[in-house]
Amino acid sequence: MSSHTAGTELAFLGKLILEGEIQCKTGLHIGAGKGSLEIGGADNPVVKDAFGIPYIPGSSLRGRLRSLLEQTLGLAVPAELVYLSKRKGQEVRIHQSDRPDDEVCILFGRNPGRAERVSGEAIEGAAATPARLTVYDAPLLVDSITQQMRENLDDELTEVKSENAVDRITSQANPRTLERVPAGAKFHFRMVFDVLCEEDKPLLARIVEALRLLEDDALGGGGSRGNGRVNLNALSLTWRGKDYYAKGAPENALISGADLSALQSLVSAGDFAEKLA
Repeated sequence: MSSHTAGTELAFLGKLILEGEIQCKTGLHIGAGKGSLEIGGADNPVVKDAFGIPYIPGSSLRGRLRSLLEQTLGLAVPAELVYLSKRKGQEVRIHQSDRPDDEVCILFGRNPGRAERVSGEAIEGAAATPARLTVYDAPLLVDSITQQMRENLDDELTEVKSENAVDRITSQANPRTLERVPAGAKFHFRMVFDVLCEEDKPLLARIVEALRLLEDDALGGGGSRGNGRVNLNALSLTWRGKDYYAKGAPENALISGADLSALQSLVSAGDFAEKLA
């Protein structure tokens, strides 16, 4: 856990800007819901913007990173989960605690007014905590869909994967189709980490840890069936201190064109906090 305490005072110090590319190693499916179905289209279309171009919603990427951190920190257990809402008839439970050093709550925010423990008990003594991490929608880099790829796609930018669910008793097949962004496609992502106190600075290492976990996990739907394997590259990290916004001071480019290993080495170094001045 972090070095935050109940007495930690928050005062804006600056922002860390993390950008890079998400490359699909297998087809990526982040569903748009049934509302966008078209006659003759896939049963499960991907989410697209107003111009019909697929993108990765910031909420999907942020939620996956949070989930992975909750698991690796041992927080995805009943005693640590709270009831948030119901979606499609299923209860949604996330981690939330009243501990001031809880890194997940510091990074992603804490809103005790929205949640209660799975047992139905309220969270006592939990103060609202501003989220440090902002994750933006990641647009598709359209040029990453090459002409050769387009010749083999079902649509201009996407493919349709056919699947079957087989009845275990009758052996009857229940076919379904899944729209996917093809392997090889790239998206540009941007994250902003607000540093509100000195104790926040080491927490960037947790974000990088979650990104490394993501590379060996899956993004979007159907991960257990081979969808959503990604890797991250062309990473850049920039520090914009308080004076950047107040006085027009220059920003500090900490790393550029890096992979996750290089980024992790940077943020885990003992002198990393000193570079954020």
